[in-house]
Amino acid sequence: MRSIRLPRRMPFRAVRTKAAVLLFMLILAAPLWTVFSAEKEGDGPVFEVITVDTTITPPIASYIDRSIQDAVKNSAAGLVILLDTPGGLDLAMRGIIKSILNSPLPVIVYVHPAGARAASAGALITISAHVAAMAPGTNIGAAHPVAVGFGKMDETMTRKVENDAVAYGRGIARKKNRSEDWIERAIRKSESTPAEEALKQKAIDYVASDLNDLLRQMDGKKVSLPSGEVSLNTKSARVNHKKMGIRDSVLKTISDPNIAYLLFLVGLAGLYFEFSNPGAVIPGVVGGISLILAFFALQTLSVNYAGVLLILFAVILFIAEIKVVSHGILTIGGITALVLGSLMLYDAPDPALRVSLGVMIPAVIVMSVFFISVITLALKAQMRRPKTGREGMLGQKGTAVTDVAEDGKVLIQGEYWNAFSRRAVAKGSEIRVVAVDGLRLEIEENK
Repeated sequence: MRSIRLPRRMPFRAVRTKAAVLLFMLILAAPLWTVFSAEKEGDGPVFEVITVDTTITPPIASYIDRSIQDAVKNSAAGLVILLDTPGGLDLAMRGIIKSILNSPLPVIVYVHPAGARAASAGALITISAHVAAMAPGTNIGAAHPVAVGFGKMDETMTRKVENDAVAYGRGIARKKNRSEDWIERAIRKSESTPAEEALKQKAIDYVASDLNDLLRQMDGKKVSLPSGEVSLNTKSARVNHKKMGIRDSVLKTISDPNIAYLLFLVGLAGLYFEFSNPGAVIPGVVGGISLILAFFALQTLSVNYAGVLLILFAVILFIAEIKVVSHGILTIGGITALVLGSLMLYDAPDPALRVSLGVMIPAVIVMSVFFISVITLALKAQMRRPKTGREGMLGQKGTAVTDVAEDGKVLIQGEYWNAFSRRAVAKGSEIRVVAVDGLRLEIEENK
C-alpha cells in the first residue's frame, strides 16, 4: 500500500514575501488605474463650479478669492460662478472684482438659475468676468450706490459717490469690451435689464439655458488674462461642482444681517441672565459665544452704532428696573430703546442689508417678554413675605397648648414656643404671632 504524501505547507516567510510583492504591485497599479479611469471619463479640461446665492459680504469675497486660488492649484481650466444676489457691500464687491481681474485663469460668471438676479454689486461683478452669461428669466442691473450706516448723504456727497461708481463701472466695461453706456444707466438710473435685452445691449456675452449650453457656446472664445490672451476649450470640458466648506458656510450664515441681529440679542440675554444668577454657567457660555459671533458679523457689515448703543441701553434699563422701583417706566423705556435700536441697527436702503421685519418684530416681542418675565419674578421675590427668621414668624398662626397670659406655651407649624399675651388666651384657642421678643413670642387670640 502506497503512502500518500501531503504537500508541504508554505513557510510563513514565503507567504509574507509574496503578500508584500502583491501589495507593492497594487500600489503601482493604482495611479495607472486612475489615469485609465480619467481617460475613460474623458480627458477634456476641467472647470470648477461654485455657487454664490447670497448677499455680497466680506466672507463671500474671501470665499470667491479662495476658490480662484484652489482652481489654480487644481490645474483647472477655469472657474464658473453661479450667481444669484440682491447686491451687497461696496468694499466686498471691489475685493471680488479685483480677484477676478487679476485671476491667472478664466472666471465665468453665470447668472443662474431662471428667476435669479445680479442686482447692484452683482451687476458689476458680472461684467468684470472674463465671460459673462445669464440664464433666460434672469435680470441684471439696479446698481445705483447707496449710503450704508451713516444716514442720508447730502447732494454733493451723493454726486461724488455716484460719479466714482460710474467711472469704476465704465472702466471695467471698457476693459472687458462691454457696453459702457449700459453700466452707466444701471448705476445712475438704477436700470435693470432682462437676459435677452442685456445680450442685445452687449452687457453680457451669452444667454444659455444651462451650464452645458454655456460651455458649448463659449468654446473657442478668446479671453485676456494677466499672462496674455488664451482661447477657451470647452467642447469636451468636464465640470467639477465644489460645495462651500464648513468654515465658509458658517461665516456666510453669521454674516447675514438677520442672523447677526439674533446672535446679538441672544448674547445680551445670556450675559444678563448669568450676571443676575451667578453660577448658572450655561447662559453665560451661550451668551458669550453668541456675542463674539455677533461682533464678528457686525464688523463685516456696515452698522449704525447708534442702534447698537440703544440696544445696550435697553438692557441697562431692564436691569435697573429690578434695582429701582419705577412702576414700569424703566421697562417701557427699555422696550422703546430696543425697538428703535433694532430699526436703526442697519441703516441701509438696500433690503438685503437690513433686518427683516419678519425677524425683528418676533425677536423684539420675545426679548421684551423675557425681560418683563424676569423682572416680574425678581420683584415678586423681593416683595414676598419672609419664610424664615424673625420676620418669618410674624403673622404665623397656631394653637395655645396652655393658658397664656404672662407665660405659656403655643404650637406653631409643629414647633412648641414659649409665649405671652397682653390679654389672657385660653388653652386650645387659635392664636396669631404679633411680635418676637428673643425666644418668646407675643401672641393674641385670632378671632
